[in-house]
Amino acid sequence: MNIAEMLALIAVGYVLKELIKSEKPFDYLRILVNDVLLALFIFGNVASKDLAYLLSIKTVFLYVFLIIAISLSTSYLYGRFVLRGDPWAGALMVLSVYPNTAALGFPIASLFLDDITPAILYSTTNSMIVIPIVTFIAAHYSSGGASVRESFLKALKFPPTVANLLALALVVGGIHLPASVLDPIKTIGWLSIPLLIIYFGSRITLRSFDWRKLAEVGAFRIAVPFTFVFLTLRWAAPDVFYSVLVEASMPPAIAANAILAQYRLKAEEAISVTFVLTLMVIGLFVTLSILLK
Repeated sequence: MNIAEMLALIAVGYVLKELIKSEKPFDYLRILVNDVLLALFIFGNVASKDLAYLLSIKTVFLYVFLIIAISLSTSYLYGRFVLRGDPWAGALMVLSVYPNTAALGFPIASLFLDDITPAILYSTTNSMIVIPIVTFIAAHYSSGGASVRESFLKALKFPPTVANLLALALVVGGIHLPASVLDPIKTIGWLSIPLLIIYFGSRITLRSFDWRKLAEVGAFRIAVPFTFVFLTLRWAAPDVFYSVLVEASMPPAIAANAILAQYRLKAEEAISVTFVLTLMVIGLFVTLSILLK
């Protein structure tokens, strides 16, 4: 899926929202995507890997952990000492940790590279790690600071989290499901991507747009990771450098907004910020690709 197709699907979702006055169809769409298709997509993609694959990623694999740690720690500290008891702190952490590495990251990486394999490796590894993290954060903050045990159990009720953990267990255990099983799961699960984008478009509203929230998400999700990767990895091979730079600097994932909506945690504010940041990031990297040619 290229950038033009993604923007077109966002527009479709927005138009459908204007034409359909009832919220029920979009609630059903969210349930279908979150509870069924996204779970299948995650399971199929993670379970198709093996342990050797995970161990072969090296630099890309290392930077996935580094970027997650940096975004999570800085947004957490900001939320704890600046936002304090504001539930937005939880939403900010989710948005900061979960980047749009596939639907947007792949087409943007292709602006710089002919082979985006490292970007695909980054995205796949990142998804394995962040799904349980952001689900736990959303469950915890939406519960008004419930205990860790309660938040953990609430997070486990989210099907994509269970699918991710089950697939990881199969990979670590060396259990390989046949392609005849995984291919149909991945094919059906892939429908979650265009449907998530349509759902995202249906939620767009600038009623709750806040410049301060835009700056906060932009700082921890984009500016900090971009600066870190640029300063520490610019001497690496171009395919690794540009892949990691792009993927680490993507705006929040549309799936992150769906998770916030699932737990009723500042989803409207998050979607408005994500929409604006997505447009800004597309403009930034398209400009950079032109300047670097």
